[in-house]
Amino acid sequence: MSSSEPTIANRLSCPFCESDSEFFEIAEDALITTYFKQNQDGSFTASDQSTEILGNVRLFCGNCGEALDEYHDRFKEMIF
Repeated sequence: MSSSEPTIANRLSCPFCESDSEFFEIAEDALITTYFKQNQDGSFTASDQSTEILGNVRLFCGNCGEALDEYHDRFKEMIF
């Protein structure tokens, strides 16, 4: 019996650099609202935040930075 790690068939890897560990998303045209409360000393503390994305959300390789838009739907399905 082999001692190598099992292969996962549906694992996403970048077709440009073959990285399979780091990815990031960029949301275009996002409206981020942050609510603050002022403290007694005059400083501020965030109390709540809401985000509304009006544009596209794109997927990128975290290693080489290439756009991976064609894999974004599968990426979203695998977020748990």
